Amino acid sequence: MQPPATPPATTDELLDRCQAIAGLSLGELAKLAEVQIPADLSRHKGWPGMLIELWLGASAGSKPQQDFPALGVELKTLPIDASAKVLETTYVCYAPLIAQPGLTWESSNVRNKLQQVLWLPLEGDRQIPLAQRRIASGFLWSPSEQEDALLRQDWEELSERILLGEVASITARQGNALHLRPKAANGSVLTDALNEEGERIKTRPRGFYLRKTFTQALLNRAFV
Repeated sequence: MQPPATPPATTDELLDRCQAIAGLSLGELAKLAEVQIPADLSRHKGWPGMLIELWLGASAGSKPQQDFPALGVELKTLPIDASAKVLETTYVCYAPLIAQPGLTWESSNVRNKLQQVLWLPLEGDRQIPLAQRRIASGFLWSPSEQEDALLRQDWEELSERILLGEVASITARQGNALHLRPKAANGSVLTDALNEEGERIKTRPRGFYLRKTFTQALLNRAFV
């Protein structure tokens, strides 16, 4: 078995590829693909996702579009424990900290990324060596009207605070489904933003994240 050479042509083919790797460990997939396994994830946090992208044929890389642009599908791994409890918040995309004229929820990168998501749960318990962590069955999800409204409300409230120059006072506690957190390799990475007086300042980049309570509900519903 080898990683596919081309992206999937349909969502059915994408799900077939998911099924083909379900139950296998990250170590087994890395060995088959001749990819080196890092000792841990302290400096390679995105490694499991990159390995899975390779096996599913994702083509977007770090571009601001879905991982499978021809299908309009974004891939998100979901680390879980032995009880299928979600262990981490889910990164969606960077948050623009300088106002973008005309930007709405409908045209936002958050909504673009979350229009259709392939969720792929995998073992994330730190007691399990990285190479032994297994992949579960993936499932496709698109927001219901209620979920879209919830995400929209959080996005609009957070975006308004950024627009008003209040980015420094936004905490991870704000937002019911979607929240804002620093997103950078370390504290020395800075980007431009505006303060409440409209003056340009330097601050840590921020990212939009989905709360564990939100993704847990999706996981529970998918496997009821």
